[in-house]
Amino acid sequence: MLFRVLTIVIALFISACSSWVYRIDVPQGNYLEQKDIDKLQIGMTKEQVKYVLGSPVVEDAFNNDTWHYVYRFKSGRSDKFNSKKQFTITFENNKVVDAKGDFELPESYYVPMVN
Repeated sequence: MLFRVLTIVIALFISACSSWVYRIDVPQGNYLEQKDIDKLQIGMTKEQVKYVLGSPVVEDAFNNDTWHYVYRFKSGRSDKFNSKKQFTITFENNKVVDAKGDFELPESYYVPMVN
């Protein structure tokens, strides 16, 4: 009888401990904020964009004039904290001609760069 009670107590203790396993948060990609996107303007060069946003995670292998900034956050605590953001910039003749994604473009974006 004592053996059965002890076995049940140990099993309950081990199962309770397994829910306390620490899982780390996993951020991957380019973390961008709206304040970074607010600095973009049509007509910026690739070097200027790289200075403002950093190097893109993905450069299109078939079209060197498209850059993809992708960010994914996987929470170790709960799926409700998981998030994904993406932003794509298109160049023509080494100048920004289009930008779109999960961020709002500022009004200043549409004012061409003066070079």
